[in-house]
Amino acid sequence: MAETKEKKGGGKPAAKSAESAGKSKGKGQQKGDGVQVQAEHAGAGLPVPPPRLKKQYEATIRDRLKTQFGFKNIHQVPTVTKIVVNCGVGEAVKNAKVLDTVVSELGIITGQRPVRRKAKKSIANFGLREGQEIGASVTLRGARMWEFLDRLITVAIPRVRDFRGLPTRGFDGRGNYTFGVKEQMIFPEINYDMVDKVHGMDITFVTTTDRDDVAIALLRQLGIPFKGDDRAAANKQLAAGS
Repeated sequence: MAETKEKKGGGKPAAKSAESAGKSKGKGQQKGDGVQVQAEHAGAGLPVPPPRLKKQYEATIRDRLKTQFGFKNIHQVPTVTKIVVNCGVGEAVKNAKVLDTVVSELGIITGQRPVRRKAKKSIANFGLREGQEIGASVTLRGARMWEFLDRLITVAIPRVRDFRGLPTRGFDGRGNYTFGVKEQMIFPEINYDMVDKVHGMDITFVTTTDRDDVAIALLRQLGIPFKGDDRAAANKQLAAGS
């Protein structure tokens, strides 16, 4: 009888401990305790679809460029090899926390961890020392590059205030194009309420061609709006109507 009582008595604390564990686990899933449980992605286990803009380039844009410039080989047709997003933070010399915020925002925008850039030499007038972190940059390639380019063209650039097209003077003479963004808030990934300070960035498209005329034709076909494109299209429509 004593053994049975001990077994029964020993089983009760175990049941209570299981119940308390279940209660604590349930509390842990609540937001009030500061524990966030991430739900499983609906597309987990499914094959990743190719980028939409890359499919469009391979299906239509590549053939148009081949016909326009008379390329005999399809490998001569230019394409975008990488996109570099660079952000200089001069205030990081006095306040290092500003750079942490910029690095976090660049990671959210591009989906890739940025690299912190250091000063190559000391400048006494600016209070800058060699090796001090003063910026961040991200180099995108492959599918992540095409996805970022698609979001930039279709979502981010149309959100620029008083936008009239990108300038064409950003080409370097070797087929690469760079333009500046004044505000990081044009990207929908950035929450306006969480922004401490507005900062800009430079975005560079690196292509496989060494000619600016071929590079600008490639970027136009991809959908990047340059200054004067709307005027040229309107003049063409007027000429066709007359």
